[in-house]
Amino acid sequence: MDKESLLRLVELLHKDKDIDKDIVFQGIEAALESATRKHLKSSEPISINIDRETGGIVALQEGQEIDLSDLGRITAQTAKQVIIQKIKEAERDVIYNEYAERKDTIVSGMVQRFEGPTIIINLGKTEGYLPKSEQISNEFHRPGERVRCIVGEVKKAGNRVKILLSRTHSSFVRQLFELEVPEIPEKIVEIKGLVREAGYRTKIAVFSEDPNVDCVGACVGVRGTRIKNIVDELNGEKIDIIRWDDEQEVFIPNTLKPAEVTGILLSPENQVATVVVPNDQLSLAIGKRGQNVRLASKLAGWDIDIITEVELEREREREEAGDSTEEGVSAEENVDETISSEDDAGNEVEEARLAEDAGSEEVEK
Repeated sequence: MDKESLLRLVELLHKDKDIDKDIVFQGIEAALESATRKHLKSSEPISINIDRETGGIVALQEGQEIDLSDLGRITAQTAKQVIIQKIKEAERDVIYNEYAERKDTIVSGMVQRFEGPTIIINLGKTEGYLPKSEQISNEFHRPGERVRCIVGEVKKAGNRVKILLSRTHSSFVRQLFELEVPEIPEKIVEIKGLVREAGYRTKIAVFSEDPNVDCVGACVGVRGTRIKNIVDELNGEKIDIIRWDDEQEVFIPNTLKPAEVTGILLSPENQVATVVVPNDQLSLAIGKRGQNVRLASKLAGWDIDIITEVELEREREREEAGDSTEEGVSAEENVDETISSEDDAGNEVEEARLAEDAGSEEVEK
């Protein structure tokens, strides 16, 4: 290969594969060194340097220059294979570094094929894998369909990069909010917490230090346009946007939205909150299969017990009845003590009278 062809090859690989030119030159140098050593059947070190500007090649062994034109066709083929291998490794490293930096961010791709339950998604330069466990349960995808996922694990597998994608991770919803609500990346609105059961329900707690900004309204958008885009992306998953508060007495009832709360009792020593709701709000507060209260508990970081107003009233009646019983027992004890005291006094009087009679008999004698 002449100098101009070599430089054109390096430039092409740099533009097409986004591989740094110096990495390509290093790969070619390593390939030529390996091929030359095999051709000469020598264990002595060989040094090959390519001029990055002119493409000129200089090969040295023990200070003596080697003519690479004598390497032969087989050696040149070996060098070519090594160059291809080095380029594939460099391309793999470029892709790995790119997607490792994009971990927990959203990427868009096209459904290419299915490998069992796993969906292979074309991301452009490479492919991503969407396993069954990372797919939303009520979703169905077709070849050619464009989908958005979040980048999960990125790892090297031989000359390839394996990129695991997810649509079930809570970070996926967080990223969707950052894309749809510009106040979040601008730090005007802050996401304080987010919990999710993919395909069913998400609860997100938001807050703004600016008193002029309605953090919940910003996430909902004008006429609900922002939240609608997110719900559509999640195929109808329910999303509860909750106003975050420092005070647990305020925040915990908020986490149970859309249910109404009429009272709350906190036990900080064991992180348990007892929440009172109207009778007709009990099923809403608990949610289908306990989903609402379970997510609320995760978001607040407290165990939440829910009771109705009727149950609370019954509990109070039982306590009052218990107090009345204790008062009755105490009254009976007081009566018994009075009777006992009177009996003791009577006994003392009787003993005094007997003693007096005995004294009189002695005098008469």
